[in-house]
Amino acid sequence: MRYAVLGDGKRIRPALAMASALAAGGTEAQGLEVGCAVELVHCFSLIHDDLPAIDNDDLRRGRLTVHKAFAESVAVLAGDALFALAFEVLASSCLSDSAKARANAVLSQAVGSQGLVGGEMLDVLSEGEPPKIETVRRIHLMKTASLISASCELGALAAGSGATVQSALGTFGRHLGLAFQIIDDVLNETSAQETLGKAAGSDRDRLKMTYPACLSIEDSLDEANGELAAALRQLEDVPGDTAPVRDLADYCVARDR
Repeated sequence: MRYAVLGDGKRIRPALAMASALAAGGTEAQGLEVGCAVELVHCFSLIHDDLPAIDNDDLRRGRLTVHKAFAESVAVLAGDALFALAFEVLASSCLSDSAKARANAVLSQAVGSQGLVGGEMLDVLSEGEPPKIETVRRIHLMKTASLISASCELGALAAGSGATVQSALGTFGRHLGLAFQIIDDVLNETSAQETLGKAAGSDRDRLKMTYPACLSIEDSLDEANGELAAALRQLEDVPGDTAPVRDLADYCVARDR
């Protein structure tokens, strides 16, 4: 569990939770616990995503995947334990009881059959199928954008903001999550393994549904920038300091890994 969580990584989701708390008029510290919960879920998903039954990857974040470093059985159980730990973190957080209930609902919905896990299922089922942009968008919205959206909404919730601000930041995260995954698709096609810290070109090798499989690299980048612009528009009426969350959004699209 420690190997999966504490190695090198971007930590985009907890950073977004903390920046969203600040944007909602609170403090970065208020978003820390919910951000940790989301990161634990994210790390669980990476462990299981890398397993032989799904993507069968050997590298993650520049080193061996969990099932390669330990064993497949250990990887399955470590992922399960991280998933449980995420909700333990929420349950023991400083949130009020009503906020805890809402936070549990937001995170569980983002992860379940209508979110991350459902998107992963659709991703698996679509391998080898003719690329369709509508299918790719649906996979990305469920598999990636749902959890990034939850990070932002939970940060606003932890800051004590109202439903309108929570919704605005959740929508911001949904657009940003789609942009983030489009850039992941592009980097998988254009970057070296040493830069990515994981296998390059693997999406194409597995005949996965990606934006570059449907569009050119240039058009994919245009789509990502369009989603970034849509995300940033959601911040216009947010009451707090939006500079950190804007900087993170720009980084998500400009990054090289």
